Amino acid sequence: MPGQKKDSKSSYRKNIKRKRIAEEPAPEASDEQSSAVSSKANKKVRWDGEVEQPTESVLEDEDSENVGQEKFGRVACAYYDPVKCTLHYFDDTHENSHYDLTKALLEQCCPDIVITSSKADDNFIEVLRDHMDASGGTFQVRPHKDFFPTKGRDRLFSLRLLAELPGGPRQDQGSSDSDDRSGPRNAYDFMIRRKEVVVDPTMQRWNASVRLANYASVDNAPLCLGSIGALIDYLARIRALGELDDEGVGIEICAIRALTLSQSMQINQDALFSLQIFEDENHASIHSDKTKEGLSLFGILNNTKTTLGRALMREWLIRPSLSLDMINARHDAVACFLRPDNLVTAGSMHSHLAGIKNVPRTLGLMRAGRATVSDWQALVKFTFHSLMLRDALSELSHANVDIVKRLVEALEVASFKEVGSAVNETIDWEESTIAGRVCVRPHIDEELDNLKHIYHGIDNVLSKVAQQISATVPPDYASSLNVVYFPQLGFLICVPMLEEWKADEGIIVLEGWTFQVTTHYTTERSHVYFKSQEMHDMDVHIGDLHPSIVDREIEIVQSLLEKILVYDEEMTHACDVCAELDCLLSFAEASRACNYVRPQMTEENVLDIKQGRHPLQEFVVDTFVPNDAFVVGGAGVDADPLEYIDQDGSEDVHEERHSIVVCTGANACGKSVYLKQVALIQYMAQTATLGIVDKIFTRIQTRETVSKVQSAFMIDLNQVSLALRNATERSLILLDEFGKGTISADGAGLFCGVLRHLVQRGAACPKVFAATHFHDVFTDDLLAPHLLPVTFAHMQVMLTTRHGQLLAASGADDGADISDGDGGGDEGAQDAGEGRRVAPGERITYLYRVARGLSLDSHAAMCAEIFGIPRRIANRARYVSKLLSTHELGQLLDEEMAEGERKDLEGAEDVCRRFLAWDLTGDAGARGDVRQVLAEVLDR
Repeated sequence: MPGQKKDSKSSYRKNIKRKRIAEEPAPEASDEQSSAVSSKANKKVRWDGEVEQPTESVLEDEDSENVGQEKFGRVACAYYDPVKCTLHYFDDTHENSHYDLTKALLEQCCPDIVITSSKADDNFIEVLRDHMDASGGTFQVRPHKDFFPTKGRDRLFSLRLLAELPGGPRQDQGSSDSDDRSGPRNAYDFMIRRKEVVVDPTMQRWNASVRLANYASVDNAPLCLGSIGALIDYLARIRALGELDDEGVGIEICAIRALTLSQSMQINQDALFSLQIFEDENHASIHSDKTKEGLSLFGILNNTKTTLGRALMREWLIRPSLSLDMINARHDAVACFLRPDNLVTAGSMHSHLAGIKNVPRTLGLMRAGRATVSDWQALVKFTFHSLMLRDALSELSHANVDIVKRLVEALEVASFKEVGSAVNETIDWEESTIAGRVCVRPHIDEELDNLKHIYHGIDNVLSKVAQQISATVPPDYASSLNVVYFPQLGFLICVPMLEEWKADEGIIVLEGWTFQVTTHYTTERSHVYFKSQEMHDMDVHIGDLHPSIVDREIEIVQSLLEKILVYDEEMTHACDVCAELDCLLSFAEASRACNYVRPQMTEENVLDIKQGRHPLQEFVVDTFVPNDAFVVGGAGVDADPLEYIDQDGSEDVHEERHSIVVCTGANACGKSVYLKQVALIQYMAQTATLGIVDKIFTRIQTRETVSKVQSAFMIDLNQVSLALRNATERSLILLDEFGKGTISADGAGLFCGVLRHLVQRGAACPKVFAATHFHDVFTDDLLAPHLLPVTFAHMQVMLTTRHGQLLAASGADDGADISDGDGGGDEGAQDAGEGRRVAPGERITYLYRVARGLSLDSHAAMCAEIFGIPRRIANRARYVSKLLSTHELGQLLDEEMAEGERKDLEGAEDVCRRFLAWDLTGDAGARGDVRQVLAEVLDR
């Protein structure tokens, strides 16, 4: 397999682990928690409409480089199509500061009415209002209470589509009275009979929750639920006002579907979780509620240096692009940065990006007057590193790529140099660091220089005034005296506190003086401050110097800010392009470290992978075995075959061009890893010829929780139902042991039924990879290759003796006919995939290699022994499994019989055999009467 030096990969693993420990983003607050503490939490933004109803809430992510918080948003929406009576939903998704996702949703749906929450952000409302004003639609603001997730869930459960059971003929219709009294055969039959007796709200709510999971996965999407609730309320209000003569005020919703963007892949939370695109791990400290990124695809690819780059990469992984032009442009950039002659330059560019901070956030703080010294330093660093980055771009060879062109245009050297020079020439960095605020350099403003001259030379003036005042003070009143200056208080006379002043008489004030304040540094050191006529004169003539200096510096900095904000759009655009460059350089670094290969993107609906690897699994094992994969979309029953040319130019490399691949094999042989790596390669666009996939659905992992009134098997059914309802011919579906949560007969039937349903879609059949241990479906022509266009594969294993002698190997010959499963072998070795069982003392070796054909034995007993199950239990399991396969399960009953019972049973068996051997067609008179024959049969 194409590999990498061990030292390089080991160092990359250490960097990944170190990065996982270092990154600790702030936790995200839920919608309900935020609404409960709105005075302290960040501002929430929600919006929705009759035809479109997005929702956004602003969350915080801690910036490790700058002081302050970086705001990130999440958006969700609901959309109602009155023509088809369909409710569309868009799951909770991250939004950027430009509201690009919001604008894309508005342009795609073209809503007539948009409603939003009263707590929406002002900028967000402006985006909605501008769009609706331009399109001539209606824009409304609704109370925030309409957008609560709990209300949205209740509104959904009240829909007739979910709350009422589907109609149809009853199973017991036309049967006898005895049949009517029989028990219900399934859950729906039971609930229909229960409904006939009494309307049970609990039953209706449970039924609605189960049916909702078949249409949408919104349990972990509070913003989406709130949007749906507000939308249904608005529709009900319209119907109540316009159709009062109709029966009730119900809403006609015939279907619930996911709203997919035309240029983004749809992938739900279950698929993201199953494929480990993101992985949040709790902080090691029990006192911290923060999380960090674990072993995930995002953790491997994320080598970004900027906050904006990290946020953009997360956005790319949540919504992968479907635009071939955009994908190819990114691949061109990564290929350019991976050229040997560009490696040094690319590394230098990535280092300069580390100095580019989040300028849009910094400018926002400056406008609000909350910018600190570090924010101004970040602005100067941006101008410096952007100029250095601009110079580095000229050193790239073969740099005719889109990102480089756009970056050259975005980095305006003259403008940024002017900004950096203006800030550097105005702000005194040394004094600002000491004072903890923004200070201005000398010779910038004459008035400010005079104030500072007086302020810095005031020590001599105060010393002379103190000497003059001390001459008029009695010696027994103060042993020492000083004149000090406090901002806001002015000039004061400071004398040490006497012991007698601490008594009941209190502080004695001289004539012409007024008491101001007392300070207590320690029990021994206390001072008393007074005002005299001299102090009042100094306040009048010299004034409150410090506030005057600060006010004048604020005016100068504000004037500087007005000059800088002229280039606001240019700097913001440059930061956005730099964030994209950061992501592409991060992709290039990960590709070089992990030896990823550029894929060939195509318009054809095909997935052709050569030597594919699982990007996460290969980091946790010493040796990873790569495998090929090939599948085409729309190759169901009676569909026209796809004319596909392989990567090497040959047309007939793949004889079987099917949409469904069924993988079998022993337990723990790597089937699940194979399925996941296919989806991840498609997701990453790794080593393959790949057509565009619009949606990815998975039935791999079951996320059980006590908050759901559903069993694990029911959750699996919901995942598959969601895939069947929404999959197209360009979708990718992964089914890992679907049906394992129930008895084998029902599970096998469901698995077989799903595959047959998909393949019978014909040209609309999606691309499917399935793994199963239900070997019964391969018998009796249930899933036969000569009847259905299905490709069969298995994971190879090898059986050996204790001394290493080969006994059997599965799939030794990849050219074998799949229909008969003959895998060949060396020197008489049997095929381990033909159901050969592992005998005691034999060993099984997992080869983790995909081969054609079926494997009809899971080798479960051997797997159990490997993972610690006692051998006597495993041997017992082998014996019972053998009896089941030979239909001799009755022998298990013989084990519990006593010796006398066993002899009685043998005698009864002999009687039965003699009775069955009796020739009833013969002449009874020739053999005696019937009584005599029966006596012989009974041995009496």
